[in-house]
Amino acid sequence: MPHIVSAFDSDLQQLSTKISEMGGLAEELLSQALEAVQRRDAALAAEVVARDKVLDRMEAELELLSIRTLALRQPMANDLRETIAALKIASTLERIGDLSKNIARRSQALTRGQPIHLAAPVVRMGRQTLIQLTEVLDAYTARDTALALSVWRRDVEVDEMYNSLFRELITYMMEDSRTIGLCSQLLFVAKNLERIGDHTTFIAEMAYYVVEGEPLGDDRPKGEPLDAMLDFDV
Repeated sequence: MPHIVSAFDSDLQQLSTKISEMGGLAEELLSQALEAVQRRDAALAAEVVARDKVLDRMEAELELLSIRTLALRQPMANDLRETIAALKIASTLERIGDLSKNIARRSQALTRGQPIHLAAPVVRMGRQTLIQLTEVLDAYTARDTALALSVWRRDVEVDEMYNSLFRELITYMMEDSRTIGLCSQLLFVAKNLERIGDHTTFIAEMAYYVVEGEPLGDDRPKGEPLDAMLDFDV
């Protein structure tokens, strides 16, 4: 029995380590994608696109480890929550990587046009999103439910920043049709950031669930998206 417990503890530690590695890479990809937008750096954008494949591979490895742990160890109670949460968070981090890759690709299009001043507030929105991603990963690692709740409640800030940018960019395009192409690219960048904010909120919910054994309610403050009527395939 001690050998089984030790082996199971080792599996949980591996899951935790892999989540930490994936989280670190997801933060890097988002940070570099934002730099590519800010600096109009096509080479950096291409690096983000290429490195996303590493995150995909890490997610697949963690999925296999989680399935093996569930099949062989048959965890109960908190240990089961740890395993399920790791599986879901890995999938979420993989999606965040995909969204960062999308931002990088959009930034490549931005390098081919004239600089536009509305790129700066989009990057600011991205920095806020990155801060919340970092905080929620810290909350998960430290099993800090207070920090997880703080991130969960503050997602509305990202929603409000997105709505403000949406208004500005639409107005800009209406006033000067020559900016439609570039502003459209920035709109897609902002929408990807808003979605990363949503995924960050889900990680906060998982961090809370691991510790408390129950889901958060659905009373989180939410912004009303101004693009609700649009088909935003990013």
